[in-house]
Amino acid sequence: QAQLVESGGGSVQAGGSLRLSCVASGRIRGVNTMGWYRQAPGKQRDLVASFIRDGNINYADSVKDRFTISRNRARDTVYLQMNSLKPEDTAVYYCGSIFAGAKFWGQGTQVTVSS
Repeated sequence: QAQLVESGGGSVQAGGSLRLSCVASGRIRGVNTMGWYRQAPGKQRDLVASFIRDGNINYADSVKDRFTISRNRARDTVYLQMNSLKPEDTAVYYCGSIFAGAKFWGQGTQVTVSS
């Protein structure tokens, strides 16, 4: 069974920081293609940052130079360090992974940024 479990969301003021964590278990442990996505109310789920197959990283333009994705392979964990947070970063953040042609999602963690 494959599972992704996120943690680290919360409420902060604009300019603050949060660090999200995502632990992978089951058959998606060690998968290279893992990343973070977010979904604001009434909007589609969009990419925030992701490791891709060739080892590179994709960032959404809106978070470049503010957010950093990293991973600890020994702990099967992917992190998202979010700095200089803005109210428009408010969303549910999901960890996602692609394995054997299927997409897996965590349960999501709420991030709320107040002005």
